[in-house]
Amino acid sequence: MIPITDTVIDSAVRAKAIERYRERGIVLPTFAQMRDPQLVPEVIQQRLKKIGLWDLDPMNLFRITWKNEPVAKGGLYGGVNTIELPPALTGVPARIVALVGKWFPTGAHKVGAAYGCLAPTIVSGGFDPSYHKAVWPSTGNYCRGGAFDSYLMDCTAVAILPEEMSRERFEWLEEIGAEVIATPGCESNVKEIYDKCWELRRTREDVVIFNQFAEFGNAAWHYHCTGSALEEAVAKTGGNLAAYVSATGSAGTIAAGDYLRTIAPQMKVVASEALQCPTLLMNGFGGHRIEGIGDKHVPWIHNVRNTDCVAAIDDEDCMRLLRLFNEPAGHEALKAEGVPAETVEQLHLLGISSIGNVLAAIKTARWFELTGDDVIVTVATDSSDLYCSRLGELTAEHGAYTATDAACDLDRRLHGQRTDFYKELTHPDRRAIHNLKYYTWVEQQEHEVEDLEALWYDREIWSRVFAQPARWDEMIGEFNDEAGVLAGMTP
Repeated sequence: MIPITDTVIDSAVRAKAIERYRERGIVLPTFAQMRDPQLVPEVIQQRLKKIGLWDLDPMNLFRITWKNEPVAKGGLYGGVNTIELPPALTGVPARIVALVGKWFPTGAHKVGAAYGCLAPTIVSGGFDPSYHKAVWPSTGNYCRGGAFDSYLMDCTAVAILPEEMSRERFEWLEEIGAEVIATPGCESNVKEIYDKCWELRRTREDVVIFNQFAEFGNAAWHYHCTGSALEEAVAKTGGNLAAYVSATGSAGTIAAGDYLRTIAPQMKVVASEALQCPTLLMNGFGGHRIEGIGDKHVPWIHNVRNTDCVAAIDDEDCMRLLRLFNEPAGHEALKAEGVPAETVEQLHLLGISSIGNVLAAIKTARWFELTGDDVIVTVATDSSDLYCSRLGELTAEHGAYTATDAACDLDRRLHGQRTDFYKELTHPDRRAIHNLKYYTWVEQQEHEVEDLEALWYDREIWSRVFAQPARWDEMIGEFNDEAGVLAGMTP
């Protein structure tokens, strides 16, 4: 059956968690508070003024929101953090607006997806923080977000990620005290991560595996929190919402498109992926360098019926634009092209997969011949701050970044984006993509074929999945009330 968590699984385990959180002074935020942080109690907001964005303090659970004040310490809340990319930069008239993930704790939005998986399990009694270890299989930011959330929620984290991911990820995970397991391969080697999960299941009774590719809490968090943040970004920008672009990755972030569809039924939902591993576009495979968008399979939680287009992005374009957006010669070339200095100074907010999303948005604007009245929204999941080692590696490999390099990259890699490797999906195309789930989830991961069929044919399943946070908020409220921490809290 498709898991719908709306009741207490084990009251004894739940009672142990309540006692533990009472002793440690931990309060859990609701989905409603993450969506609208003005609902956060004043006493917690006063405490947040005294701590840093990345501090390992349980109060930072209340900074799992798109609406953090963009400062490193002591900030509270405001509107959604966005960056708008003007035509001088993108080469297309459509307005491209990205939510900014840098101002989450850990510098990436995956702390939200991880919370959407862990919190409902704790408040329903499915996870004992005093015994269980939370396993976070990931190609990057999800295991970082899971490790951060676990620390704040007094759980032990086990992070599983490919050995070729950026050095910053491994160093931070070790600093936070997570158990780190490096699996063979690169961004595309997701099966190796799954194999390690099966090994842990067979050999350890104390693990609970939160597989982001199969956890509906991931998609539900993005539906409610990312979806509403994108809606606010469109309202702030004005114009016609024409498309939403998201790398498929775990298929959590793209679930925000299901939300946006409720307010703009005619908009397009565009999935982006690496050209070097075009799984959705042509059932392809391979390795690539767009970190954070694991592939070579279709996630269980991807509502393929709601995906209109697929765009494949060359990872070489992303790596070159990482330099264009962060090197002095690149900044000078952009300013000479007429890109406002204010925009240039914000381009560090785009990490590698964020750049891929922007390029997919440009392809979308060209494919649908969008105008200046149209808005494409996307997500800058993290910033270049998490890829400093990659910039160093690129310099070591190719030498200093020159004005000539910048001019060529601007012309070819950015303004030269065209509609090749872009596909507008028909109904049979969507069905074919959905069918690919069989090979990963039924043959390898022991899901039921009846559930696979239900995800396609049962139109009510996704409504039930996305409705869960309302019940989770009730359960979180009851859990917090019984722990009694908030009632006794002082600023």
